[in-house]
Amino acid sequence: MLSVGLITFNEELRLERTLKAVQGLADEIVVIDSFSTDNTVEIAQSFGAKVEQISWPGYGMQKNNVIERCTKDWILLIDADEVITPELAKEIKEVMKHGDYYVYEIPFNSVCFGKRIRFGGWSGSSRVRLFKKTSGHYSLDAVHEQFLTGDDIGKLHHRIDHYTYEDYYDYLHKFNRYTSEGALVAFNKNKSAGLFNIVLNPIFKFLRMYIFRFGFLDGIEGLALSTFSALYTSVKYLKLREMKRKNDTNC
Repeated sequence: MLSVGLITFNEELRLERTLKAVQGLADEIVVIDSFSTDNTVEIAQSFGAKVEQISWPGYGMQKNNVIERCTKDWILLIDADEVITPELAKEIKEVMKHGDYYVYEIPFNSVCFGKRIRFGGWSGSSRVRLFKKTSGHYSLDAVHEQFLTGDDIGKLHHRIDHYTYEDYYDYLHKFNRYTSEGALVAFNKNKSAGLFNIVLNPIFKFLRMYIFRFGFLDGIEGLALSTFSALYTSVKYLKLREMKRKNDTNC
């Protein structure tokens, strides 16, 4: 028996696509919503999901909140922009019956700005998404949370389609939030915000993605992603610098 779990906040534009893909796979759907102001909750409930609203505590804690409320032996914990392909759904059913592991990583395809991205380091990575409820939990990191388990980890073959950014507006809409969250994590880890991280590191990041990881083969979208990723790094450390200055002023 499988619980499909999600965390949501204002996901009305993508949630229906994600939930349609798990029909016939999920025995229950559990959604923890951070008080969305759009139709996210109504869409989830239309698919029979059990919805609970909890104020945002960070990614790790919110995913643990989902795990706690799932009632089935197996959990498929996905984001609202991740779509299970029919081939992956079939593979998940098989490993739940006959697999050798209690925890599985699933590889990802990235879809950005309406195009499947194949290069630049955006596709091919794997993340834990399927696991027995008793096999682990997430770290309490606000971002970049990790699944913590003492079990061996298997890997599925078929991929999740990750609709990372629907369009450029979607990217820029999320940009401010993500850079602020990243800056706070860096602040709590006492990272530096000097010239290297603000200027040189973004340049290296662009070159690594666009040149050395062949991002140029993805055309204009590859150029946009490499540029935005470099800018993300610079803005995150600029915000960290500002946090440090304000903290020093208040001390």
